[in-house]
Amino acid sequence: MGVELRVHTFFLLLAVACAGLGATEGGSYAVMRGIGLFFVLVAAVAVRETARLLVVAWFGLRLRAILLLPIGGLFAYATPESQELATNGGARYALAAAGPLANTLTALMLAGMFLGVAPDLNLISLPLITSAHLLRSLLWMLAGLGVLHLMPAYPLDCGRLLKADFARRHGVGSASRAAAGLGQLLALAGMIGGMLLHSPWLVIAGVFIMIGAQIEDQGVFFQSVVDTVRMKEIMLTDFATLSPSDTLADALSRCVHSLQEDFPVVRGPQLVGIVSRQRIVDALRNDGNGYVQSVMSRAFQVARPEDTLGATIRRLTAGRGLSLIPVTESGRVVGIVSVQNLMSSMSLLAEQRRYEREENGD
Repeated sequence: MGVELRVHTFFLLLAVACAGLGATEGGSYAVMRGIGLFFVLVAAVAVRETARLLVVAWFGLRLRAILLLPIGGLFAYATPESQELATNGGARYALAAAGPLANTLTALMLAGMFLGVAPDLNLISLPLITSAHLLRSLLWMLAGLGVLHLMPAYPLDCGRLLKADFARRHGVGSASRAAAGLGQLLALAGMIGGMLLHSPWLVIAGVFIMIGAQIEDQGVFFQSVVDTVRMKEIMLTDFATLSPSDTLADALSRCVHSLQEDFPVVRGPQLVGIVSRQRIVDALRNDGNGYVQSVMSRAFQVARPEDTLGATIRRLTAGRGLSLIPVTESGRVVGIVSVQNLMSSMSLLAEQRRYEREENGD
């Protein structure tokens, strides 16, 4: 559906931990039961994330990627409008409630089904989550994941709501630092409590709350950096353009003498399209010589010199196959920003700023 799905490495390593836990509990097919316990956790996460994805679809939010952790998924939104609606708009309460409600209601529904079929089934014996009793474990894994997200620890659901409220009063930077700090503190308390109570699941929850808080904190830090950089600071001002009336052979000759992978196509001062070097080569091979206007893409976005890098990155990632954004001023192309040169430009800009600080004695 156009959304990148990632699974955190530690999530997969948890399968090994569950297999080891099953082996320590013993019994027939101990290791296989441990693997089954891992899939019970996967099922609990799947119920939670399915409910949240339904909320995303209901509100028309656009997702770019989902990173799955054992405590749930971390969403990356494709547009700033979706990010704003999910963080501060009406969707935030629905997103926060969807996961815990889905897990709790599913657990209650399954408990009723299990007791209806087998009234003698013991669903409240300790340990509640064990490889020796996968049906009982499924119920308590669902319920436990729902209750976990009621904790005020970022990036859990309740923690997200508290962070959003704090951000409106004290600013995003202060809210991010406070939320990440509180989340890591509660995660550490969970790990210590799990060790004292001999509960591996409390330890696991604490570890992944801390990992999730760090991932979110890094994302906020990156966003705060890119939102301070303007296009005029990193755009390429020495670039080549093509005309729609240029032949493909002439365009290829221009490509030979340029390091650009993508070219703005202009008619006079007006930008009319974008064409890539590879598209020119493929057209010459397959159809022979023609004109640039026949192969150029008319689907493009533009930036202004005062636009932030963050906004431009969101345009690059939101556009399918978009690899270049022309920077225009009064309808005239004054620079280009491409995926190809972005990292190099950012590195050089960082060096420039460091040098200027040293020159000023800061």
